[in-house]
Amino acid sequence: MALTTVIFDIDGLLIDSEPLWQEAATELFNQFGVQLTDAMYTSTTGLRTKEFVHWWFTYFNIDMAKAAEAEEKIVAGVLRRIEQKATIMPGVPHIFEFFANQSFKIGLATSSPPALIDLVVRMTGIGSYLSATASAEYLPYGKPHPQVYLNCAEAMQSHPTECLCFEDSFNGLIAAKAARMKCVIIPHHSLNKDERWGAADLKLSSLQNFGALHFDRLNS
Repeated sequence: MALTTVIFDIDGLLIDSEPLWQEAATELFNQFGVQLTDAMYTSTTGLRTKEFVHWWFTYFNIDMAKAAEAEEKIVAGVLRRIEQKATIMPGVPHIFEFFANQSFKIGLATSSPPALIDLVVRMTGIGSYLSATASAEYLPYGKPHPQVYLNCAEAMQSHPTECLCFEDSFNGLIAAKAARMKCVIIPHHSLNKDERWGAADLKLSSLQNFGALHFDRLNS
């Protein structure tokens, strides 16, 4: 089936927000006297904040009664940091214009809350390109479960096999593939050699590098 639809993740793909999530999480966990290493944080990249907090509260044996408040503090800290100092990733204008020129339906599917979607759409100026957005915030399961991608495709009246996804995390990649969608992975440069990216249909170093040859290869 020919591709008609493209769906983008947000964090770490369209905006350089992963370091800001890590800053906010580190600040929060420091209040409980524990520290997440870089490897620990990376292992849970792509999870919803609720799942992230639950995972590490369980690991560090922190009182789960404080989890909801911790989640709210992390999200508030991230939104504040994004507005103050986040940078847009290279190639964002290029990739949205590319798919607009292909007359593709364009959507966003993220584990992050709707407030972050609204903020990033405003900061990047991509609102006029979008046909739909989907957040896993209130779904029973977030990525790597495929539901957020399936919801986004359904909102655009697209069959999953018509969809191409762009991701930066392994949990996101698994979600896209579980939804039976093709996936381009653009990992953080420090993780570029991870063998798990072999599950993707294409790996690139930047959105800026995507072009007609890649599109034709994926759409064949």
